[in-house]
Amino acid sequence: MIDPDGPVPVYRQVANILAGRISNGDLVAHRPIPSEAAIVQEFGVARGTARRAVAELRERGLVYTVPQRGTYVGQPEA
Repeated sequence: MIDPDGPVPVYRQVANILAGRISNGDLVAHRPIPSEAAIVQEFGVARGTARRAVAELRERGLVYTVPQRGTYVGQPEA
């Protein structure tokens, strides 16, 4: 659940939820994550917030982006 008034920025809350889906196997390696539009729809956030959440996942090393293709779940650490 997203708390827009909480101490954690909304983009980080979205990133944490998606990171949880990656760690529990709902989103699997080398498969696409939800599009920005899908994130906007699911979480009721602005497109910029969705974009920033994906950037946060990229900085954490959980996803990678392929130009003209999309963003994919990275290889899990052994």
